[in-house]
Amino acid sequence: MIVGDRVLIEPDEGANKSAAGLYLPPNIKDRNKVQSGKVIKIGPGYPIPDSSAPDEPWADKRRSTRYFPLEALEGDYAIFLKNDAVEIEFEEKKYVIVPHSSILALVRTEILES
Repeated sequence: MIVGDRVLIEPDEGANKSAAGLYLPPNIKDRNKVQSGKVIKIGPGYPIPDSSAPDEPWADKRRSTRYFPLEALEGDYAIFLKNDAVEIEFEEKKYVIVPHSSILALVRTEILES
């Protein structure tokens, strides 16, 4: 489970052209500041504070947390800042966990049915 505004991404390794057809300039890739990959999972979003807290101390204070959803969706292709990413390995695959604010662009390929 991914928490908050985090996004789990399977990064592309060493490709000059993304699966979506985007080319990343060599000077940016050489400096390792920008990376790209496929969005695997997203967190629930940014928590919204509950302004209707009860004033009575005996009232039930447990409330379900509401979230403002993220723009990224599972299956999107993301271009993100590598400096903010945390690299992990799970079941012999490499992933990165990125804050949603570090995503620079999303490519979404949808097939529209008529």
